[in-house]
Amino acid sequence: MKISDWLDQQEAAKVDVSQIELPRDLAFEQDPDETIYFQEIKPCSMVCKKNHPFATVERFDHWYRARGQDKKAGIHSSKMRWQLFTRNKDLALKTAKARIE
Repeated sequence: MKISDWLDQQEAAKVDVSQIELPRDLAFEQDPDETIYFQEIKPCSMVCKKNHPFATVERFDHWYRARGQDKKAGIHSSKMRWQLFTRNKDLALKTAKARIE
């Protein structure tokens, strides 16, 4: 099943999908159709493998997922992760940019 189909089913069942967690198997089976926006704050070095604040917007058919980790969490933190599912591209972009700035 595609992520967009699953979200459509959840929405039809009157579930608030804006903050919903994807089923694990679904999250790992499908790559986004398009990554529209990505920014990462990585002041330590380009090769550092630790956690860094980031924001991204990905498109899954007619759904957009904005997700990331707030800049306020700090470098190498695993806290303050967030995500938003919406059909509104502008809302997804505004949210991602606001959370990383």
